[in-house]
Amino acid sequence: MLNLNDLKIKKMEINIHIEEYENVNELPEREQELVNQALGIIPNSYAPYSEFRVGAAVLLDNNEIVPGSNQENAAYPTGLCAERVALFYANSNYPGVPVKSIAIAASTNDGVTDDPIYPCGSCRQALMEIENLHNAPIRVLMIGRKKLQAVNSIHDLLPLSFDSRFLTKKKI
Repeated sequence: MLNLNDLKIKKMEINIHIEEYENVNELPEREQELVNQALGIIPNSYAPYSEFRVGAAVLLDNNEIVPGSNQENAAYPTGLCAERVALFYANSNYPGVPVKSIAIAASTNDGVTDDPIYPCGSCRQALMEIENLHNAPIRVLMIGRKKLQAVNSIHDLLPLSFDSRFLTKKKI
């Protein structure tokens, strides 16, 4: 049995690398298209309760772009975030095709949010699953009116992740 009093404290540091852009024109052309698709799908959001509308667009390895918007429900847990709408649609309609990147944007009654919008924990987990499935990093573009931020892998946003290696059956 593990005795917690016998454990030695070891400190670890986790670093994440975030790129920051002042203008979407600083991105490669295909990523500019992805950002524009994420912004363009926001009006399709169904957010009558929070009025927080989110758009996402996924760029696949086959160069297809799949957009998605958040879909709320009066029973809040049954709604779905824009990121997962786009990811699940892409995975259903293009099975086996890796996701290269995803762009995420949000708006309120004041328009697009000033600061970049980050994926929630559930969306980070879904992104991690798809990144692990294809063994390929997913670039995440987070859009705000004042700046755009990007990470080159979901691992930067979810460094201590839960994945399938915790689910393997071990003989006792």
